[in-house]
Amino acid sequence: MFLFAAAALLVLFAMHRYFWARAVRALEFRRALRRGLGVLVALLGAGIVVVFAFARRTPADAGGSELAFVWIWFGFLFYALIALVLVQLAEWIALGKQEPDAGRRLFLRRAATGAGLAGAGAVAWSGERSASEELLRPEVPVRLEKLPRALAGLRIAQLTDMHVGPLLGEAYVRRVVAETLRTKPDLVVITGDLVDGSVAGLRRAIDPLFGLSARFGVYFVTGNHEYYSGAEEWIEYLSARGIRVLTNQRVSIGDAGASFDLVGIPDHSARGLGAPRAPDLERALSGRDPERESILLAHQPRQIQLARGHDLGLQLSGHTHGGQLWPFGALVLATQPYLTGLHRHAGRTQVFVSRGVGTWGPPMRVGNPAEIPDIILT
Repeated sequence: MFLFAAAALLVLFAMHRYFWARAVRALEFRRALRRGLGVLVALLGAGIVVVFAFARRTPADAGGSELAFVWIWFGFLFYALIALVLVQLAEWIALGKQEPDAGRRLFLRRAATGAGLAGAGAVAWSGERSASEELLRPEVPVRLEKLPRALAGLRIAQLTDMHVGPLLGEAYVRRVVAETLRTKPDLVVITGDLVDGSVAGLRRAIDPLFGLSARFGVYFVTGNHEYYSGAEEWIEYLSARGIRVLTNQRVSIGDAGASFDLVGIPDHSARGLGAPRAPDLERALSGRDPERESILLAHQPRQIQLARGHDLGLQLSGHTHGGQLWPFGALVLATQPYLTGLHRHAGRTQVFVSRGVGTWGPPMRVGNPAEIPDIILT
């Protein structure tokens, strides 16, 4: 953790240092203005560190606007750096062809830099609008060979990566619940990263979640962020209020005439974080009838590797946010086999990865709107 924190701080410093060099120093402002802007950039960078360190200790109804401002700055900074690198490359190419006078060169640099920063601002603004306003309800038909015909058409609403905390509170949870219930799902599954904070801090914000209902119940498996927020306490709290937490367990969905197995395992990170209940698919499937259809709930797509040889029909996952901020999806794919959507993994086993309903870090989505998939089994 120390090495990770040191590397993160180094990267954060390098990002702000390059931004200052290209958006402040290189534009040759007057000394007083240059110093003032330099102090502002430094304070914004320090603000990110403070937010990251204390966000989970902040009650859901306190400090949201300040936290959002700092995280939106980080999102803007990311796209601003892309623009500034392109401006610098264009400048090098132009200087390789001809050498304009100093005054003209400074004018062109300021104009190009201003245009690039304006473009970054537009992307950040549209990303914030997308995160706060867009909530898609895509229909996802999934064919399962062993599904009883009597259950054809069964609808599963998948919620994942809501990240309820200082930035997403009670009002957003209420909206998500209302949208989930709108299509009258037969089953609701929550595939982790529900919260970013303690039960004590988020009790009020999470309360609307207990309005979820479905014919076959509401089920939950942990994500990695539950283990940063007191997983055992959250498991107890959710279970006491009617949400069934599957921890290396399976349950029958349906009735005596037609049913399938719903299997749930904890997140991959539980083992590394020393949690008392690490993922154990073998235990969850112990005594299973191989002729029955099975659907696995696992937070991270890479947990599909645990299913090898078990002939599962479908895994439902989240974690990736679909990349959240383009082009971060390319980095996500370095650690996960799938980014978003429905995929055939091996044999008849399929994996569906939802982009989720919340955000982590900058409250922005660029090219990856939030979604509550309506999974229709056939």
